[in-house]
Amino acid sequence: MQSFPAPALAMVEKMQAAAAGAPSQAVAFQGSPGANSHRAAGEAMPECLPLPCFSFEDALEAVKDGRAASAIIPIENSQNGRVADIHFLLPESGLAIVGEHFMPISHALMALPRSDGTLGPFEAAYSHPQALGQSRHFLRARGIVPLSHADTAGAAAYVAERGDPRIAAIAPVLAADLYGLTIAENQVEDAHDNMTRFVILARDQLDPASLSGETAMTTFVFEVKNIPAALYKAMGGFATNGVNMTKLESYQKGASFAATTFYADIIGAPGDPAVDRALEELAFHCKEMRVLGSYRQARPRG
Repeated sequence: MQSFPAPALAMVEKMQAAAAGAPSQAVAFQGSPGANSHRAAGEAMPECLPLPCFSFEDALEAVKDGRAASAIIPIENSQNGRVADIHFLLPESGLAIVGEHFMPISHALMALPRSDGTLGPFEAAYSHPQALGQSRHFLRARGIVPLSHADTAGAAAYVAERGDPRIAAIAPVLAADLYGLTIAENQVEDAHDNMTRFVILARDQLDPASLSGETAMTTFVFEVKNIPAALYKAMGGFATNGVNMTKLESYQKGASFAATTFYADIIGAPGDPAVDRALEELAFHCKEMRVLGSYRQARPRG
């Protein structure tokens, strides 16, 4: 899918060509060059060839069809919660989580100057919904209307393409340099301890045995049986076996609202007797349970 703003296209095509020449080094990410996911790919895998993709689905498809060895996808933010649709896309993709990466996030407000060289006032600001949510108090205080775009850097490229000094973008500082915008204000996020967690996805799961001696995380999804106290009973195995569950989120699957799917992270990996017992007890109380991957813990929990 090619829907990048015109100012980003030349860079996108150059990066896509480099990745096509060495797909084993390619890491797909969602967004235009300069997006936070682009930076995360470089931090997590410094030798990689970043492959920009317009949507999350495109990034996952690039791994599935062999154009990239892995993808790096934002899954949750400390200020604005989980990234929309990711909990649906990950299980459906058939890919495995093989790593995680945490990255501090800082946004800048950027735009084209007016004819007299001044910046603002701005009527609206474009960005990814996550960045808009992370900057909502900043925008509201200034009367700037938030407008959604596919990604942060793409929003900067779009503002450059529009050529209208009344509109701005909220994007990483790098995007201003890439797309010829001027920064009106730095650090516009509402909380300066703003942090995003990314997961790294590949076609094959890591062998849990390869994580021996390291602190590991395991991510899985499950649907409990539709009987009273099923979730309570399913969780009991983690408590009795001393397995720390660091994340548990629910989301609706389908339109009936009769079945709830849960997404969970635990510390540990299959092969650890306590984890094996907890997962076995979980499965007994579930209609469906699937491990999405075990991987090295990038940041201590608790």
